[in-house]
Amino acid sequence: MIRHTPLLAAGLPPDDDVLLDAPDERLGPVLAAAGRGEHHPAAALLAATREAAEWESRDRYATRLAVFARHRSDWFAQWRAAAPGDPDAALVEAELAVGAAWELPGRAEPLRGTAPLIEAAAQAAPGDPVPWRLALDHARGTHAPRADFDALWAEAVQRSPHHYGCHVAALQYLSALWHGSHHECFDFAERAAAQALPGSLLQALPVRASFAVLLGEERRPERGTLVSLSGRIDKAADLAIALSARYAPGDPWPAEVRNLLAYVLIVRGRWSEALEQFRLIGPYATGFPWSHISDDPLGQFLELRDGVRIQVASTMPLRRRSGRAAATGH
Repeated sequence: MIRHTPLLAAGLPPDDDVLLDAPDERLGPVLAAAGRGEHHPAAALLAATREAAEWESRDRYATRLAVFARHRSDWFAQWRAAAPGDPDAALVEAELAVGAAWELPGRAEPLRGTAPLIEAAAQAAPGDPVPWRLALDHARGTHAPRADFDALWAEAVQRSPHHYGCHVAALQYLSALWHGSHHECFDFAERAAAQALPGSLLQALPVRASFAVLLGEERRPERGTLVSLSGRIDKAADLAIALSARYAPGDPWPAEVRNLLAYVLIVRGRWSEALEQFRLIGPYATGFPWSHISDDPLGQFLELRDGVRIQVASTMPLRRRSGRAAATGH
């Protein structure tokens, strides 16, 4: 194990090179400008995603800009004041409010207060599915009845039938930790993955359902659940491995899927496959899923990455046997 562990570091960036939730080449300059108090680059980026119907990118960028605005609000306040009717600023404002409400004690009541902002964002850009992803998150946190969820889901898929963010929000609502069950969650994820286009991140939904099961079992164990679902979990991991293989190593776009897949493979004891995902991840660690199991997500990522190397090394023979020794048994 001591001999092989260093060799297995090939293809893994050093710990100091790994970044948590690093922005891509479009978002990075926008965040830098926001750090200088400039809102125009953020407005231009989100306007471009809306005009080109780049809903997945729009969802990611709005979320990251809202997180940034929570810590540096000056540039966003200027944006809102300069363009009160801007649909992109309205989306970030709604995302900002929902994200803040989720972290408050007794989140249901604070979340109810964000409903007008979500509605305003949806009205400002009628074809945009991202406000409906927020509405689905809102429904989960406020314990909205199933009929309300179904109505919101219909609105979301009408705007974008294959929007990943809306599917993830629906999956969470349907999980056993919230308002559904493990089997219902898996059924939803597997149907969506089966209908997805090649290379679509929707093919990772079953592995997200697997994570919901694994997390739920850790918090509220149910006798026999993991045994009954183990085949579906491994099948979900296989599908996600095939999806990951369609993207280049170190590509930031599937980084969250690869981080999630690595975690599920670790839990399933599939060490060599988990190590390969860490190589494909490269320097792009993501807060999800590690923040759900540790207060130090980057530290957790690095610790488990090292642990996987040790596990793989422990299964490797000390040295190759010579052909003659192998033939004679000596």
